[in-house]
Amino acid sequence: MIEISLGKMVLLALIALIVLGPEKLPGAARTAGALLRRVRSGWDNVRAEVERELEIEEIKRTAREAAAQAEAAQNAMKDTLQQAHEPLADAAAMIKDVSSKDAMVKAESPAALSAEVAHDITPHDITPDERASQMQAELPLGEPVATPHTREASHGGA
Repeated sequence: MIEISLGKMVLLALIALIVLGPEKLPGAARTAGALLRRVRSGWDNVRAEVERELEIEEIKRTAREAAAQAEAAQNAMKDTLQQAHEPLADAAAMIKDVSSKDAMVKAESPAALSAEVAHDITPHDITPDERASQMQAELPLGEPVATPHTREASHGGA
């Protein structure tokens, strides 16, 4: 702004006193003070608005940088996952090939097929008496196993 020294202010006051006279000088001083306050207030508002705009631009720039960093990190993660996925996909394909070859070998061997069928017998294919005798063989000696027939006999046929 304009720099006014004490000497310049006294000179301006003396000129205003001569031009306006003692009656109008206080009103003119109030008007000049109000005008000066408005100019300073407007200047402060403009400066604050510019500072806010600069802060907003700084925040936007920071947000753009963060978004670019996040995108770079995401691309790096995708590349890493792709590099990890390729060996796993190859291993899965090899396992699939090996298992299909094993299945073909098993299907060609009738002895292996009959052994596989015999192995696939489930407990519901066994009669209760056969299961009871299997359980008896698994228990320590001397402990009886209650079969459906022995339960009926012990309860009097009920």
